[in-house]
Amino acid sequence: MLQNDWKERLNVVYSTNPNYSYEYEDKEELETLAPEKQKLIVCLDKKQRAGKKVTLIKGFTGSVEDLKELGKEIKTKCGVGGSVKDGEILVQGDFRDKVVEYLNQKGYKAKRGN
Repeated sequence: MLQNDWKERLNVVYSTNPNYSYEYEDKEELETLAPEKQKLIVCLDKKQRAGKKVTLIKGFTGSVEDLKELGKEIKTKCGVGGSVKDGEILVQGDFRDKVVEYLNQKGYKAKRGN
């Protein structure tokens, strides 16, 4: 049975058809590539962050859950906070060298950007 979530049917106002059934869109999950096939770029960013530095990891191809898990591992390794959004991992502070070294140990192809 499908969940009757009104937020997913937000643009449907009313139907006079008694046999109408809302068709839900299937969300496709990206298949996570193996670590050796990933090409990650680790760079420093401080734009729109009140001058504070964050280490930004981009280029991950895969599911959101796998990206969040990798982000959690990196934040734990660095001992700092951060977040995962828009397909990127943000780690508070300048940890470029440490993150590149950790990712390479895990089998990822990671290189340091700017």
